[in-house]
Amino acid sequence: MLKRFTASTFATAVTALAAVSMTSTSSLAEDATVVELTQTACQFVEVEDKDHGYKSTQKADCEAINAKTADERLKTAKVMTLKPGKHVFRVTNKNVPYGLGFYLRGAGVSRLTLPKVSGGGLDQGVSKDYSINLKPGTYYFSCPLNTTPDYTIKVEG
Repeated sequence: MLKRFTASTFATAVTALAAVSMTSTSSLAEDATVVELTQTACQFVEVEDKDHGYKSTQKADCEAINAKTADERLKTAKVMTLKPGKHVFRVTNKNVPYGLGFYLRGAGVSRLTLPKVSGGGLDQGVSKDYSINLKPGTYYFSCPLNTTPDYTIKVEG
């Protein structure tokens, strides 16, 4: 069975994964927690709890926007808390008119020993799955092509 982690359950699931619903999809690893993330221009919506409505036609737009706003936004962004194990990050490019990607890696010195996953090809309206077996530690995720801030994931338990 897959544990589905959707935007609607995100706020509850940040502190406890007990609220996730159960579903089954044969194309994903058994017993994986599916974490759904939505990219809009310059951000991931779920961890910021809102779509800021930024407009971007190229990476440089987000670099300029985040140079001005990222530090303040990260002060209130949610830290996602997950349990160790198999996870599938289902990332959707909601409305950015150029190709995006996803990059999840360990934080600090741990980045050398913790698992990571990355990839691109997220054209507007496209969703892709990124599978990873998370070990305990602190991780960051972002999109280097959409130049989002580095959002934090704590893996504990």
